[in-house]
Amino acid sequence: MKTTYQWLKDFVEIKIPPEELADKLTMAGLEVVFLEKKGDDFVFEIEITSNRPDWLSVSGIAREVAAITGGKLKNAPVFSAPRKIPGRKIAGLSIEVGIEDKKDCPIYLARILRNVKVGPSPEWIKKRLELVGCRSINNVVDITNYVLFESGEPLHAFDLDKLASGKITVRRAKDKEKLLTIDGAENSLLPENLVIADSNRAVAVAGVMGGKESEVDFGTKHILLEAALFNPVIIRRSRQLLGKTTEASYRFERGVDPEAPERASRRAAQLLKDLCGAEDAGMAARGSAGRKTVTVDLDTGYLSRILGVCLGCAQAKKILLGLGFKVKLKAKNVLRVEVPSFRQDVKQPVDLIEEIARIYGYEKIPNSLPLITPDPDTGSRREIISEIKNLLVGLGLSEAITYSLVDRKGLKDAGLESETAPLSVMNPLSREQEVLRPGLALGLGRAVSFNLKQKQEYVPLFEIANVFKSGKEPEEKLALGIALSGTKSFFSGEGRVHDPASFLHLKGILEAVFSKLKLTGYEFVNLPAGRVEIFLHKNKIGSMLELGRQALDALEIKNHKVFICELFLEKVFSCALPDKKFISLPKYPGITRDISFVLKEEVSVESVIASIKENGGSLLREVKVADYYRGKQIPAGFRGLTLSCFYASAERTLTEKEIQPSHDLACEFLSRRFEVKLR
Repeated sequence: MKTTYQWLKDFVEIKIPPEELADKLTMAGLEVVFLEKKGDDFVFEIEITSNRPDWLSVSGIAREVAAITGGKLKNAPVFSAPRKIPGRKIAGLSIEVGIEDKKDCPIYLARILRNVKVGPSPEWIKKRLELVGCRSINNVVDITNYVLFESGEPLHAFDLDKLASGKITVRRAKDKEKLLTIDGAENSLLPENLVIADSNRAVAVAGVMGGKESEVDFGTKHILLEAALFNPVIIRRSRQLLGKTTEASYRFERGVDPEAPERASRRAAQLLKDLCGAEDAGMAARGSAGRKTVTVDLDTGYLSRILGVCLGCAQAKKILLGLGFKVKLKAKNVLRVEVPSFRQDVKQPVDLIEEIARIYGYEKIPNSLPLITPDPDTGSRREIISEIKNLLVGLGLSEAITYSLVDRKGLKDAGLESETAPLSVMNPLSREQEVLRPGLALGLGRAVSFNLKQKQEYVPLFEIANVFKSGKEPEEKLALGIALSGTKSFFSGEGRVHDPASFLHLKGILEAVFSKLKLTGYEFVNLPAGRVEIFLHKNKIGSMLELGRQALDALEIKNHKVFICELFLEKVFSCALPDKKFISLPKYPGITRDISFVLKEEVSVESVIASIKENGGSLLREVKVADYYRGKQIPAGFRGLTLSCFYASAERTLTEKEIQPSHDLACEFLSRRFEVKLR
């Protein structure tokens, strides 16, 4: 938005130089991005935020200047009152106005001005329009542009004699309807375009650009002056379809003051009378804005708490009155504020507080750190997440960050749909982002696929992110996802070793996580179809799965297996013990004894280890799997296991006689409880 120093002075008393005014405007939120002296005037180029269409006018900026500087605001001269005509002949002229859908056009004013003398504009109008970047056409068109910049209300002048039957209808365009616009381009219109039409054809694209066949030229005698209010969404869509951006569409898209059309029409009529000798023949009006009065109650105690400075009712009222609000005292320290029609962005007390802060001066508000009460639970969660990430990176995994939005087809094709329907996005940007992810498997699977295609031999990934569940109340849960695929190669004492990813790798990683967080009472339960469910204190907290052929084909993964784990972290947070306690290194060596036996397939190794720990005595410190075997020597339905038992004491070096009873008891318990065959 451009304006000039002298133009602003038509509306407000300014006693400070342009440079100081530019600085004050910027500090109040109207950023002056460029200030240039041109002749005896200064041009301000101001960056206007999208929520402040009232600043897209000289009068709107002048109102801010008055509030900032304390200057007196003046109004431009207009006709004292409009004359209404019922749509019948007036002095040989007639006009009828119709609106097909008032949602598209809430207000349409058509004013007739006759005996207009079209010619060049006065130099002062030409100069001002040139300074704000608008070229002069003729005095009638220049006046409509002048009032647009002055008031923020776009106007359009039609040659009344070129309108068939003097009839105006605001309607949607017919499919493939043609219109030659004033820029010389022939446009093929669609029903998404809103047009102004006479009884035969479209004569303008509403809110965007007028038609060539009805434009005002030097032969025009009578004009129809349009002032209207259009639906911003329709104007934006119409402008996009036509690929035309104009000063009018720029304002209509952002919302025009509902009271501006009549005021701007009267102002233009006054200028047309003064500069073109026009005679006002009356105005036909259709529609109304139907705006309800908006009032907001502002507690000045709340105002002072938010800003950190003590501002009384009198000071707050003065600032708001200067900005065009109507203010009265509702109760002690409470102001009732009536919001003007040009401030449709103000709806609640914080909006008023922002206005007061701008004008009061941000630089006057002292800097202070806010009082924040830390949430110990939040801090604990953050620490646990950090512990998990550091551990997984230390184990050789790489962190992945995948999209929260996924496509429904991708979930279906990969067989990764959840039991409940995923949460849909109302206005997705694309088909690939139509639902919120119900789990991390699809995103991690796609990341694995991408890395395998880049010739990566081994892909270990993890992600900690939110997943979304539908239901009566949609849920957002924090989950840990781990994906392994490919073959890890490394050198050992026996040469190069190739170790393919497997469930055991995934389980080992999870056990390392559980150990790091000092979690106990967890269990892995095998299910059919390559799936393992994970329980913590009998509550299901996640699962592990090997992706099936359907998922691998959908992800375009060939010749590789993919193992994925998803773990919901809420239960983990509540059971984790992140507190660290120092334990001195053992002074005395321990003794390791193995137990080899044959175990039925349906018996879980976890239950066996847990039972040995419970019955192995106080000297038993650790039990872990040392060997696992299936082969010809083992009967069908069984597996061979070797468990390593570590015995130690913090007081002395143990002897064989001390640990043998405990070890024999553990072996006897295994034979009796699980019917194992010792080897």
